[in-house]
Amino acid sequence: MMHLGISVTHTLALSLALVTGALAQQPFKSEVITSHQEPWAIAFLPDNRIIVNERRGNMRLVDPATKTAGSITGVPAVAYGGQGGLHDIALHPDYANNSMVYISYAESGSGGAGGAVARAKLTLSGTGGALSGVEVIWRHSQRASGGLQFACRLLFGPDGALWISSGEINQMTPAQSMTGNLGKMIKLYDNGTAFAGNPFASQGAIQSQIWSLGHRNPLGIDWDAQGRLWEVEMGPMGGDELNLIESGANYGWPVVCEGSHYDGRTIPKHSTRPEMTAPKAFWVPVISPSSLVIYKGNLFSSWKGNAIITGLSSQQLVRVTITGNTAKEAQRIPMGKRMRGVREDKNGALWVIEDGANGRLMKLTPN
Repeated sequence: MMHLGISVTHTLALSLALVTGALAQQPFKSEVITSHQEPWAIAFLPDNRIIVNERRGNMRLVDPATKTAGSITGVPAVAYGGQGGLHDIALHPDYANNSMVYISYAESGSGGAGGAVARAKLTLSGTGGALSGVEVIWRHSQRASGGLQFACRLLFGPDGALWISSGEINQMTPAQSMTGNLGKMIKLYDNGTAFAGNPFASQGAIQSQIWSLGHRNPLGIDWDAQGRLWEVEMGPMGGDELNLIESGANYGWPVVCEGSHYDGRTIPKHSTRPEMTAPKAFWVPVISPSSLVIYKGNLFSSWKGNAIITGLSSQQLVRVTITGNTAKEAQRIPMGKRMRGVREDKNGALWVIEDGANGRLMKLTPN
């Protein structure tokens, strides 16, 4: 028995040493700013303060200079549970003049929970603030029990359009249905109406929102320097994807996938359905991607134009090089924690948040 105890202790010590050594090899230094309860997303304000959304429904105002966090009130009620709660935040392109912010979250209703997007005016006061005039401008077209795969990342485009990455709330087949907006990339005006020129606009009101279809759980979206939209999404048992999003394209879920179902059933590969758009990169086994930036700054000069992806189960930052229309994994950086989000600030620093209780907000700069 004593021998077993020594063996276990030795193994744990060795594992800890390996993890500590791996973290020491990170190509950046990490500055811890604040700690949060289940942080999900961050956004930078013009005055250099940061909004952090916590999944239970709390919105926090962080001052990096003092490493303190106040509260923003007026957040609508969220359906917390499973993967649901308060999700993303994005500032209106003219935020400096209109103080408008956009939030996504899971909301309860008949049949379960679904994703919603609302806009509101943010009024800052001292170390906190308040939302007012909250208006829901978009909702999932159906709800489901289980609380899974809402996604709902938000991003404004160069043309002022609001993009929403809509998950399929673990219902699978709606991702292929054109009578609903689940499992789609959505393109809207800032008031929630469908953007003119969307590829399916002639087919009806719901269809007019849709830019692309066949997505599972798209948790990261960002633009590259050429103005192209990239998206990263979770697959099932294997098959996480990095996609280049194109107008009217069908990315295949659940008809095709590079992974398999959780119960072991196989799924045909993209190669079997060439009319469906294959990912530019995929992962088997999974990395569990949770957010994405296409790096545009100069601080990490060798990373310019690369995709930086946060991983949950992999507990890594995954760096992917993009050359033209091709993408290839270049590096995995161990972080020692489940990583929920990444953003790039105006100076080229990367900011990341850890997942779960006491998830840290950290600023990453080169060593």
